Amino acid sequence: MATDAETHSGTGRLEFSLDVPFPSSREATIALRSLSPDKEPRKGGITKQLTVTDNLLRWSADEARILRVSVNSFLDHLTLVIETMDMFGPPVDP
Repeated sequence: MATDAETHSGTGRLEFSLDVPFPSSREATIALRSLSPDKEPRKGGITKQLTVTDNLLRWSADEARILRVSVNSFLDHLTLVIETMDMFGPPVDP
């Protein structure tokens, strides 16, 4: 698992990215569908993006104070998804 945090000097925004490796791209896609954020009720402040590249799930957001709460919540949900996937085993091809 790799993390990256940086401030974009042009915009002054803080960004946090987390690469989470999964055994397969199918499992990463299942996690993506489980963790995809709902549309934010307020305008601005935080942006979330989940993408799958090969077997990596990437999540990023901006704005420091709200980001901290958002990251903690995301990691709790990610832990639950991973534990559930471990409990049920690898997905069966249709």
